[in-house]
Amino acid sequence: VQLVESGGGLVQPGGSLRLSCAASGFTFSRYDMRWWRQAPGKERELVAHITSDSASTVYTDSVKGRFTISRDNAKNMVYLQMNNLKPGDTAVYYCKPLGVQNWGLGTQVTVSS
Repeated sequence: VQLVESGGGLVQPGGSLRLSCAASGFTFSRYDMRWWRQAPGKERELVAHITSDSASTVYTDSVKGRFTISRDNAKNMVYLQMNNLKPGDTAVYYCKPLGVQNWGLGTQVTVSS
């Protein structure tokens, strides 16, 4: 299993970023996918979940209405569109299939003026 996150960076409050995750080594279309994040000094937090067929998505309360998870099963990709970013969103963001233990290296998102 390989998971490669990208798209992070430094953005001002109120800005947007789109994270991407390239997945390989497993049958991507059969797995629900999740985005997690870990801020300095804090535990890893589940941010968003999408079912294998994109029929259902779930978000943690703090990002509802601002973040959107999506996937492209033909490309083995999962995305996280993040709008109206806040300093509290600063963290390393990771994608991971449900039920698989492997983690990627993550992508750093920093929201600061």
